[in-house]
Amino acid sequence: MTTYDDFAHEAPELAAAVRARFEAGPTAKHHVLATLRADGSPRVSGTEVGFRAGELFLGSMPGARKALDLRRDARCALHAHTGDGTMAGGDAKLGGRAVEVTDEATLAAFRGEQQPPGPYHLFLLDLREAVLTTVAGNQLVVQLWRPGQPVRTTRRS
Repeated sequence: MTTYDDFAHEAPELAAAVRARFEAGPTAKHHVLATLRADGSPRVSGTEVGFRAGELFLGSMPGARKALDLRRDARCALHAHTGDGTMAGGDAKLGGRAVEVTDEATLAAFRGEQQPPGPYHLFLLDLREAVLTTVAGNQLVVQLWRPGQPVRTTRRS
């Protein structure tokens, strides 16, 4: 499993910029999750995301469709809330597999002061890619990281 800390170790500047987008502004916990429905079509849902113990985690109400999607097919993508619409700091997206946490010790370790005691679904992200898209002058700059690979930067005018 590739953790957020693994990403930060391999690509520290990009990981810091992506995390900053996921922690920016008053909506810092509320982002967009894409999952796959049983028929293979996409489902987009709001979700809360957080960072703890070197992991990126997301939660869900018990029995929510997004949680059932992830249990069936763990592939997912997260898109950071875009904030005020200025693109300041860029547009951050993460892709990977959601690994559900079910043991009480790990659930307790991730339970924050603002989280209810349960029941709820908790998933850790097995990170497969991170993308940060920014604008520099008249160029669109796309930075892509995948585990074990250097950051690849593409510029488009």
